[in-house]
Amino acid sequence: MLGSLLLGASRSPLVRRAVSGVPVTRKVVDRFVAGETPADAVEAIRGLTAAGLTVTVDHLGEETRDADAAARTAGAYVTLLGALTELDLGDRAEVSVKLSAVGQALGADGAKIATENARHVCEAARACGATVTLDMEDHTTVDSTLETLRALREDFPSVGVAVQSYLFRSEADCRDLAHAGSRVRLVKGAYAEPASVAHQSRTEVDLAYVRCLRILMSGAGYPMVATHDDRLISITETLADRFARAIGDYEYQMLYGIRADKQRALAGAGHTVRVYVPYGDDWYGYFMRRLAERPANIAFFLRALGGK
Repeated sequence: MLGSLLLGASRSPLVRRAVSGVPVTRKVVDRFVAGETPADAVEAIRGLTAAGLTVTVDHLGEETRDADAAARTAGAYVTLLGALTELDLGDRAEVSVKLSAVGQALGADGAKIATENARHVCEAARACGATVTLDMEDHTTVDSTLETLRALREDFPSVGVAVQSYLFRSEADCRDLAHAGSRVRLVKGAYAEPASVAHQSRTEVDLAYVRCLRILMSGAGYPMVATHDDRLISITETLADRFARAIGDYEYQMLYGIRADKQRALAGAGHTVRVYVPYGDDWYGYFMRRLAERPANIAFFLRALGGK
């Protein structure tokens, strides 16, 4: 129930102003967000990659309603990728792009605008050897996102995409995407979705995650297993053995600021561990979804508010 309230609050301008106006909020945000500028992101990336981790970087922002703002967001990614070129990380670095942030929501031409802006990001990523993954947003955007994915893969076959296990449709989407060369990030899902399209209980979502994971691990693509859950990590290893996947034939992805000890342990065991590094000043929606995901995150926020 609390998680649902927080997800609802993530789209509320009134709550946004209230939360953003509390000075101590910045202290908590800093746990989950690498900073507001490309320089902040690069500093965080340096530390993570020095520790043997890989990264995917998200310039925060979503639901852009203005074509100029969408172009600026794409430009921010191009600037960041230019900065990453100097680090010579190759595919140890990638960027994650929300299509709504680069124009998807701009009416009848939104899909076309988003695809062209994403194409500019892909070109910049290719220039420095990095990759791009399209984030998945609420269920109304899935078809459009997959259409953009298909268009981009004609010229940039390494473009990945996120699939959310809580959507009823996701098992079928995983089957369609589990082909050679296809990079798929499997997540549980972090938007408030109606019962008509998505599983509602944590148990149902977890079971759906395992079903989707089995499809991806048994397929010919490259699964990117986004989870902090030890049970799901154990299941991933079992499925890797069952389907003869060696270390390097799949990867783990975890969020910046969450379970850093587990990230290092998995990397130390030889796994590719990619840390999702968000940066930018439009952090509110991302921050509220992180609070909604885990009770421990809410407790951390409340302790900060109490000055403890």
